[in-house]
Amino acid sequence: MAALDAMVDRTIGGRGGVVTVVGPPGIGKSRAAREAAAAAAGRGVEVFWTFCESHASDISFGVVARLLRAGTGVADLDGQASRTRVREQVPDADPQDLLLFDDLIGIADPGVPLPRIDPDARRRRLTALINTVSLARSTPALFIIEDAQWIDTVSESMLADFLRVIPQTKSMVLITARPEYEGALTRVPGAQTIALAPLGDSDTARLIGELLGADPSVGELAAIIAERAAGNPFFAEELVRELVQRGVLRGERGGYVCRADVDQLSVPATVQAAIAARIDRLDTPTKRTVNAASVIGARFGAELLAALGIDPVFDELLSVELIDQVRFTPSAEYAFHHPLIRAVVYESQLKSDRVELHRRVAAAIESRDPASAEENAALIAEHLEAAGDAHAAYGWHMRAATWSTNRDIAAARLSWERAGQLADRLHADDPQRMAMRIAPRIGLCGTVWLAGGGVADTGFEELREMCVASGDKASLAMGMAGQVMALAGHNRLREASRLASELIALVEEIGDPALSLGLLPAVIYAKSEVGEVSEALRLAQCVIDLANGDPTKGKLLTGSPLTMATQMRGFARLCLGINGWRSDANAAITLAAPVDPTSHVMAIMYKYILAIPVGALSADSTALQETDNALRIAEQASDELTLRLAQLTRGLVLVHQAGSHREEGFNLLSQARDAALKAGFTMNALAIVDPEIAREKARNGDLDGAIELSRAAIDDMFDRGAMFLRGVATTVLVESLLHRGADGDLLEAQAVIDRLAAVPSDPRFVLHELPLLRLRALLARARGDQATYCDFRDRYREMATSLGFEGHMQLATAMPPI
Repeated sequence: MAALDAMVDRTIGGRGGVVTVVGPPGIGKSRAAREAAAAAAGRGVEVFWTFCESHASDISFGVVARLLRAGTGVADLDGQASRTRVREQVPDADPQDLLLFDDLIGIADPGVPLPRIDPDARRRRLTALINTVSLARSTPALFIIEDAQWIDTVSESMLADFLRVIPQTKSMVLITARPEYEGALTRVPGAQTIALAPLGDSDTARLIGELLGADPSVGELAAIIAERAAGNPFFAEELVRELVQRGVLRGERGGYVCRADVDQLSVPATVQAAIAARIDRLDTPTKRTVNAASVIGARFGAELLAALGIDPVFDELLSVELIDQVRFTPSAEYAFHHPLIRAVVYESQLKSDRVELHRRVAAAIESRDPASAEENAALIAEHLEAAGDAHAAYGWHMRAATWSTNRDIAAARLSWERAGQLADRLHADDPQRMAMRIAPRIGLCGTVWLAGGGVADTGFEELREMCVASGDKASLAMGMAGQVMALAGHNRLREASRLASELIALVEEIGDPALSLGLLPAVIYAKSEVGEVSEALRLAQCVIDLANGDPTKGKLLTGSPLTMATQMRGFARLCLGINGWRSDANAAITLAAPVDPTSHVMAIMYKYILAIPVGALSADSTALQETDNALRIAEQASDELTLRLAQLTRGLVLVHQAGSHREEGFNLLSQARDAALKAGFTMNALAIVDPEIAREKARNGDLDGAIELSRAAIDDMFDRGAMFLRGVATTVLVESLLHRGADGDLLEAQAVIDRLAAVPSDPRFVLHELPLLRLRALLARARGDQATYCDFRDRYREMATSLGFEGHMQLATAMPPI
């Protein structure tokens, strides 16, 4: 592999890279990995190896944890020694980040609690830590990831993040995969791909010649092997091994002599048959060892085999190259020489024998390390599922979901999906079936608004059918709240509001105060987004009363229902021009600070995200300080949604500043907008960002661009039912039209104003009333109607002053006398 040799040379020279070797089974991917590893080790390059297994593709964190344990040199160390080793390698790392890293690679001290941060922030911090270590590495290294087609989704996503900095390091990453794999690891910028095809006739002949040697007795046999192998080097090797084990070939590799009449030889027609024939010739203790090992997985050790009641025998398995020893200290670890060997061994056993072994493996994993039972929950579930114990496997999948919830939402959702699939397959007469089907779907419904994905990913309609059939109103209410949040996050606001009304009736019918406290925040959010602020105000007060001053009470969808209700009450009061909205906003921040970082950030965000654009607050020093604090907290501890909202809020404050801050502000707004378009579940960010971009276009003289963008923003808000920022977008459009003054612009400005005025809203919805007064004044002035202009200007000034809306007061003061 000249290309791999060149990559190794480049790595030694200090320039890293990523190479993917792609090919069908048996074509030589593993051989390429071994040759690259040997070449690297021979030149003093450290080699770290991990693998992906078909039976473990749904076990989150497995591959990335193994690779990082190898890379940090802690695979052979106990807990405290491994933690000490990690800290020696990154002495300046944040202590919290080190705790997160310990947890990721399975060496955490069970007596030390993990930091209270969101899974998305955990991912960002771990990525930053690992990439910092990679960039600081002074010696070249080769990392090998085999059989990426079986990688778990969480490991794949994390490794893709890590690989982005590899070209800037002294490390090379070699990935092997089958052609059908098209995952994230194939899309790393700058990665090279080497596609392996079956060997040609000459290459096949050369390989078989290297295997058999040049003795005349093997000539005819070489032709038979070449025909059977059909360009598959692994098949050729297996055929030679089978013939050696059978005694047909004597001698050593490259120097065999054939002791049989070739015409009378039976040569296996498939690689599976060749492997099966070799396994059949093992003695009973050796076969018992390899059978049990195939149930454990691609890698195994004597300790776990012994826990299964197996007295392991490895010597013959090693000598006939069915397995390899891949670790020597502190305890030996072995791996199947090829995934196909494990598959053949596994399938050759009686199903009843495999079922019993899977059950014993699950019990052994749980009992040998009870402290890590939750961490191993997904693996235990897989073995119990293979053992046919659906109820027990379901329970472990649900435990895995709980363990993953604070580590990775995608991993938690995968475990809920597996649990739901198991429950679906239970017999219809099983009395627990319906409850088991419902429980994981509640988790799925309740997390889409945070995890991203489409509204259909909630599976809500299926959950509704189950809950109606079983009369489970509480579960239906919980799933419905998640669906409301998902609909609102995707800007399907009218649908969200209608479903929220249904949820209100359902919660009232159930009559459980705890459930009301936990679920009503979703209703408040949806109702406020469509401008039903009087109803949102009423419901916010209900939640405040139910919480009775306890910010930690009733957590279901949000970290603190009391905090959210307080900030939403302030939100509603702001929209209706009711005094007390500022004190609510500040009280929410005070309440949220000790609860959790995400609640704290959201409270700060809600103070400014509407008040700044609509002119209720100015972008003063307090706004600068608080939004800067919110962004820093979000980057360190909050989920992706909250981070984007923190960026959005900070950006709003900065663009409303004068001077150099504006460019930074628009960069943040652009990040938030791009994230909304990519993720699809923060689409309301567009209603905030686009009017600001349009205003900037107008400020820079691009009136046509400002008009086009603000028109589109207004149309989108009307289409989706979004209410809060119609006045802002209308203001930008009317100001731009009046400034341009082209034919028809005054008529369009009048039509735009009339369109806003015709929107049904709660009485004294000041987010429309205030801008309408100002815009009517500006339009009258453009028409030369001074009397009408002065009337609307004076009424605008009076209203802005009475409300104490700082931004509007400044605009009113700037309006000329005539």
